Amino acid sequence: MIHVKARSSPYPGSQVKRFPVHDDNVSWSREWAEYDPVDYTAECVKAGPEWADPDFRESDQLKHAPRFNELDGRIDRRSYLGVYELDKDNLPRNPMGRTGMISRGLLGKWGPNHAADPIVTRWKREGGEKVIHKLSGKPILQFISIKRKDCGQWAIPGGMVDAGEHPSTTLKREFGEEALNSLRIPRCEKDRIRKQFQAIFSKENAVKIYAGYVDDPRNTDSAWIETVAVNFHDDTGNSVGDLNLHAGDDAEDVQWCDIDKNLQLYASHLQFLKSVTELWGGHW
Repeated sequence: MIHVKARSSPYPGSQVKRFPVHDDNVSWSREWAEYDPVDYTAECVKAGPEWADPDFRESDQLKHAPRFNELDGRIDRRSYLGVYELDKDNLPRNPMGRTGMISRGLLGKWGPNHAADPIVTRWKREGGEKVIHKLSGKPILQFISIKRKDCGQWAIPGGMVDAGEHPSTTLKREFGEEALNSLRIPRCEKDRIRKQFQAIFSKENAVKIYAGYVDDPRNTDSAWIETVAVNFHDDTGNSVGDLNLHAGDDAEDVQWCDIDKNLQLYASHLQFLKSVTELWGGHW
């Protein structure tokens, strides 16, 4: 795979343009003396929030240099792709190749920034029966999709793994915050939501779809997103169908969406859905 969105300009949330990288020059194995990536870190990251690393390139921050390729305190700096290289300045090198930009952009961590994407699905039904697509002759799957506030694109309701947090916890937390607006759910509703979560997000119902690199427009040469995508499928529709969807957190809107290869989705999310349809024999 050659990443494409990770080379797009302008960089999200800015007017900063990357150094142009042609497909032939993406791989680090290709010598390219003229390569001059743009050095950019967003102001919100420079401000030093708790989720962001310090810029250890500054002399007074050298003692805070991350321990790359290992578990660094509560932060897991290991990559799903294996050991990643460091460049001459001791910066992590994006294992998928050049992006036209160094430093962290909007990402908090040097190296891999771990995320989790819960893909909650059900069969599309009418009158209690599965709806069959006329062209493929296969039943149509639906997934819960959120519209991102930052770019307006539809996406799987995922998010970043907090320090010390297991991805399985992130999956439930992000789904609740983005698709159910759980941060504002009245106390009287929390017990009912908790029971529904136990039915949907059980270990027995979890199928790992993907774990690895994400072709995300926020990626740089020095920082990139990796995710674990897990499918939680409600075959009868009795558990998921009772959820009261409300957009919250980083979501502008939330809805059930028919899965189809022509969907325009954020980052690598369409590829995750393709794997889900292959798993369940749904329409693609």
